[in-house]
Amino acid sequence: MIAQPYHLYVERSDAARNMARYYAMSIEPNLFGDVCLLRKWGRIGTKGQMMVHHFGREEEAVELFLDLLRQKRKRGYRPRTSVPT
Repeated sequence: MIAQPYHLYVERSDAARNMARYYAMSIEPNLFGDVCLLRKWGRIGTKGQMMVHHFGREEEAVELFLDLLRQKRKRGYRPRTSVPT
């Protein structure tokens, strides 16, 4: 069982470079009792790509989650400033 929810959605936009990207992550259990880190990324407004990492322990998933968060923050990804209507 996951101790607390881990969800992240960040965006990176640069009009001068025609860049509008998103990156989303969440840690969730699967039907077999494993812990999964789901990663989704792509251009804003598209389906994008997805990758799933399977772990035996929640701590391993959280460690990768935090490492990826640090990498994305370094590259300029930030939480969305406004909610679309």
